Amino acid sequence: MGAKFKTVFLLGVLSVLLVWIGSFWGEHGIILAFIFAVAMNAFSYFKGDKLILKMSRAQEVSEKDAPGLHSLVGEVASVAGIPKPKVYIIPNDSPNAFATGRDPQHASIAFTQGILDLLNKEELKGVIGHELSHVKNRDILIATIAATIASAISMIGFMVRWGAIFGGLGGGRNDEDNIVSFIILGILLPLSATMIQLAISRNREYLADETGAGFCGNPLFLANALRKISHGIARDPMNNANPATTHLFIMNPFSGKKMLSLFATHPPTEERIKRLESMVYT
Repeated sequence: MGAKFKTVFLLGVLSVLLVWIGSFWGEHGIILAFIFAVAMNAFSYFKGDKLILKMSRAQEVSEKDAPGLHSLVGEVASVAGIPKPKVYIIPNDSPNAFATGRDPQHASIAFTQGILDLLNKEELKGVIGHELSHVKNRDILIATIAATIASAISMIGFMVRWGAIFGGLGGGRNDEDNIVSFIILGILLPLSATMIQLAISRNREYLADETGAGFCGNPLFLANALRKISHGIARDPMNNANPATTHLFIMNPFSGKKMLSLFATHPPTEERIKRLESMVYT
């Protein structure tokens, strides 16, 4: 299943879950939860980039301050066919990077000092290609849509659980003999929505790897970079990173801590490298 088709499919599954769990609370429950989720995530979409950069202590650098880095970013942006984003450096020794911004005209790319010290020019070019792929592919928009639907499902799940406990489900389907079933449903569906949201995040990482390999000119540039970044994070994880921003980085900044793949924001690094290396021989 292609990465783009898989994203559409998973977003469709999220939408079905929203309608299904909403049917246990009624039409008004769906509308209320969806409006609240849209408002919450709209703020993140339009203002989240500035907030994330501030939380990361990222500092914008001019072409005068970092001519080589600006030149590389501009080169890859030209190949990608998008405006050159603003460039930031994060004063942190752990190697990582992320891009943010709601569209190519409002994009920023941030690098930790650690990644600039660790990677050579070709590997850094691979990282830039990956991050600008997120910008080109509108992944911030897709992540916001997924987060909006998943948030609405979680809120309705909360209402279903409490409605079952207090006997107040508004959809006319309340059955006192099945209160436990409603409570379980109100837990499992939001959990499923979160897992699907994370699956979308992992899928977009694969797509960014594939697209970015084309932007930088050689899949091995990014493959080698990922291998170095993985080892670098294992030695020096970014312990002060905000967990809410984990999905933005090219690699989980807490990678030293293993987690179940279903709850991971990124695909396994070994699989990402394997896919990139296979592109060279096909």
